[in-house]
Amino acid sequence: MGSRETANKPKPHAICIPFPAQGHINPMFKLAKILHHKGFHITFVHTEFNCRRILNSRGKNSLDSLPSFQFETIPDGLPFSDSDSTQDVPSLCDSTSKKCLAPFRELVKRLNSSSDVPPVTCIVSDGIMSFTLEVARELGIPDVFFWTNGAGGVMAYLNYRNLVEKGYTPLKDWSYLTNGYLDTVIDWIPGMKEIRLKDLPSFIRTVDRDDIMLNFAINQVEKIRDASALILNTFDALEPDVLIAFSSILPSVYTLGPLHLIGDQIPESGFKSWGSNLWKEQPECIEWLNSKEPNSVVYVNFGSVTVLTPQQLVEFASGLAKSERNFLWIIRPDLVIGENAILPQEFVTETKERGLLANWCAQEDVLKHPSIGGFLTHCGWNSTFESICAGVPMICWPFFAEQQTNCWYCCTILGIAMEIDNNVKSDEVEKLINELMVGEKGQEMKKNAAKLKKLAEEAIAPPSGSSYKNLESLIDDVLMSSPATN
Repeated sequence: MGSRETANKPKPHAICIPFPAQGHINPMFKLAKILHHKGFHITFVHTEFNCRRILNSRGKNSLDSLPSFQFETIPDGLPFSDSDSTQDVPSLCDSTSKKCLAPFRELVKRLNSSSDVPPVTCIVSDGIMSFTLEVARELGIPDVFFWTNGAGGVMAYLNYRNLVEKGYTPLKDWSYLTNGYLDTVIDWIPGMKEIRLKDLPSFIRTVDRDDIMLNFAINQVEKIRDASALILNTFDALEPDVLIAFSSILPSVYTLGPLHLIGDQIPESGFKSWGSNLWKEQPECIEWLNSKEPNSVVYVNFGSVTVLTPQQLVEFASGLAKSERNFLWIIRPDLVIGENAILPQEFVTETKERGLLANWCAQEDVLKHPSIGGFLTHCGWNSTFESICAGVPMICWPFFAEQQTNCWYCCTILGIAMEIDNNVKSDEVEKLINELMVGEKGQEMKKNAAKLKKLAEEAIAPPSGSSYKNLESLIDDVLMSSPATN
């Protein structure tokens, strides 16, 4: 399908606004580039804080606009900071929900009064930036929510209120985290049989009914019903049970994934210097991988938010060393709580011939590299989904939010992962890495992952792939449904 601009009408104009964290910005940016390729004028909205970080990491031209793709900023409502680290998530959630509506409304008003861009015809908003609904209502245009986690994560959040009403959360006291209570099986969440409390998104692990994240999740997920549609970065064959259950719970749900595979098919002209990573990527990671045998490297990356204690860092390092496997380990500057990540000198000396440490990398390229044999991950949805699409099995060490749910799904339903104990010990790290790379279970997981990779590729293939068809339907039936585009 080509451009939707006609001789008589301007391009449709979509504002894309992600929640201002790395794991939300990346998929929204991919979706924005896809819509741009489909003929939309795009305004992509960063926070001022993240705009500074991108310019620092990618260079002063990295947010230059094209005639039909521009970047704008709004404040996030938090005190000024020029640090190069992830902002406190609860503070950010609280602030964006209370303080971003007014500057967003002013931005839209300014765009609509400009003769340089077409009028705004739709909003594609991160599902946890639901304040955008008010502006969409005022303008009479569609507001589509993009929840950047999988279908299972959204279904779990949709049942948060039920968990409160049935008395599962808040916890009676903190001993419930360690007394076996979290092993309680929840058998009434649609499409998620035999899931345990410990496998649900972590914000239920509170003793406070007024907990910011518990209430933020309940309030935001229930706004889905007010949106024009819900976009998910998954595909029908990956999460069929939950998606079938959605059909009787939610209105329009569009599975468009894998967005990064669709994005790979788009010509890069004009986008060369663009990207959405908040840390500078190190190209030497790929160069190093080129020197390694196929399926010989363990990739270790705990994402953009997870933090480790110094002791946990040492346990992971010791386990990697004892495994005697090649590894690429991404260690963010802010990975360790409250201090710089300092590895034992003996670890560095012992592993220098078979290990590479880096601050950040182009993860999709790393996971697709033939030398990668397994992924030790925090199980964020982007990382999980990119690993699935690359056919790479995983060891999961979930940290927070719906990472626990993704871990459960990959280990229990899909058979492509093994979970590592939260109280990480080096012996377990060593054992699981060797099982992942050369063990019988690891080989079975790799076969399962290869099957899912094939299904992912089929989902985006024209003309009959489920995600391909859903993208066309979303554009024609929802995003182009405002009076300005008809």
